[in-house]
Amino acid sequence: MNRALMVAGLGALLSACQVVGPDYRLPGEAAVQRHDLQGELAVDGKPVVSAPVPADWWRLYQDPRLNELVRQALASNTDLRVAAANLSRARARVDEAEAAGGWSGGVKMGAQRLQESGEAFLLPEKVPVDNIGEIAISASYQFDLFGKLQRGIEAAKAGADATQAAADTARITLVADVVRAYTQVCAANEEREIAQHSLDLQDQSTRLTQRLRDAGRGDETQVTRSQTQLKSLRADLPRYEAARQAGLFRLSMLLARPVAQLPAGTAGCAELPKVAQLMPVGDGAALLKRRPDVRQAERQLAAATAGIGIATGELYPDISFGATIGTVGLLDDLGKPSTNRWGFGPSLSWNVPTNGARARIHEAEASTQGALAHFDGVVLNAVRETQTGLAQYSAQLQRREALADAEQSARQAAEQTHRFYQAGRASFLADLQATRTYTDVRAQLASANTQVALSQIDLFLALGGGWESGRTQASGTGKP
Repeated sequence: MNRALMVAGLGALLSACQVVGPDYRLPGEAAVQRHDLQGELAVDGKPVVSAPVPADWWRLYQDPRLNELVRQALASNTDLRVAAANLSRARARVDEAEAAGGWSGGVKMGAQRLQESGEAFLLPEKVPVDNIGEIAISASYQFDLFGKLQRGIEAAKAGADATQAAADTARITLVADVVRAYTQVCAANEEREIAQHSLDLQDQSTRLTQRLRDAGRGDETQVTRSQTQLKSLRADLPRYEAARQAGLFRLSMLLARPVAQLPAGTAGCAELPKVAQLMPVGDGAALLKRRPDVRQAERQLAAATAGIGIATGELYPDISFGATIGTVGLLDDLGKPSTNRWGFGPSLSWNVPTNGARARIHEAEASTQGALAHFDGVVLNAVRETQTGLAQYSAQLQRREALADAEQSARQAAEQTHRFYQAGRASFLADLQATRTYTDVRAQLASANTQVALSQIDLFLALGGGWESGRTQASGTGKP
C-alpha cells in the first residue's frame, strides 16, 4: 500500500508538470514588425535594383586578385579564429545545458583505518580500531517538473545562435575591410600616377617661365609662383605612397601574412575595382532578415526571455528519483550479506524562496525589456545605415558624373589648345596650362572614383550580405 501511494504521488507530480516563465515569441510592438521598415530601399534616381544581394558580393567586381585576397583572409584571419573559438564555446554550453538533469550516476570507493566513536552507536565502551572499506554505485533521474532545465537549454541555444550571428558579422566586416584596403592600394597607385604627370607638366612650365624671364619676356614673380606650385605638387607625392603602404599593411594584417606574401600584383594595382552592373539592394524585409547584427539582437532577446523562466524555476523544488547499491564494513567482510546495502526512492530538495529570489525574477524581466530595446535600436540602425549608404552612394555618383563631364570638357580644351599651339596660334605656356588643367580635373575624377568605390563597399556592408558563404547555417537559428 505504501509503495502504491508513493508511485501515485510521483505520478501526480509528473502530471502537474509545467514550464514556468513566458514562452518566447517576437513581440508585436518590436520595431522589426513595423510595416514602414519593410518596403523598398532604393533612393529616388539611384541606379539600383531590388534583386537579392549575392552571397559573394565581392565577385561582382570580377577581379581574380581580389577574390584570392578574400579567400586567403577568410582562411587565416585572426578575428575569424576568435569568432570560431567563441562559437565552439557557445555550442559546448548548449551540450552542457542539455546534459543537465535526466539520468546521472556515480561510483564511490574508499578505504581507511578508522576509530569510530562508541557513543555514536550508543555503546559505553570503546570501539576497536579497524580497516573500513566502502563501495557504492548510485544512479538518479532528475525530473524537470517546472521547466527550469528546459529554459536553460533554450537560453543556451539562443546564446549559441547569437554567437553564430556575431561570427557572421565578423565575416562580412572582414570581407569589407579586405576590399576597402585593396581599393586603397589601387586608388593610391592611380592617383600617384596622375599626380606625377601633373608634376612633370608643372616642371616643364617652370623651366619655360625661367627661359622667358631670361629672355626679358617675363618677370621674377611668375617664376616664383611657378616654382611654388612645383614644390607644392612634389610635396604631395609622399601622401600617395603612404596611403599605398597603409593599404598593404592593412591587407597584411587581415590576411595574417607578410606584405611580400600577398598575391602577385597586389602592390602594383593601378585600376580601381568596379561593379559592372546595377547595385542589388533587395528590400527592407530582406535586409532585416539578412543582417547578422539584427539576428544577433533577436537571439539575445530570446535568451533574456528564457532567463525569466530560469529565475522563476528557482522558486520551486528539485525532485529526483534515485537508487543506490553498495557494501560498507570491514575490509575483510566487504561483499558479505552483513555489509551489503541498497535503497531507492524519491528525493526532494527545496530552497525557500528568500534572499532576493523574486527580485532576481524582476531583474530578468528588466533584462528582457533592455534586450527588446536593444533589438529595436539595432533594427532602426540597420535601416538608417542602409538608407544613409544609398544616399551617399547616390551623391558620390552624381559628383562623379559631373566631374566626368568636366574631364571631357578639359580634355577637349587641352586638345584644341595643343592644335592651336602646333599651328602657331597659341603659346607653349598656354598649351601647358590647358594640359595641366586637364590633369587636375583627372585627379579630381580619380578621387571621385575612389569615393564611389568606398561608398559601394560601405553600402554592401550595410546590406549585410556575404555571411552565408563558406558554412552551413546553424539549425535552430532564430530569425525575425
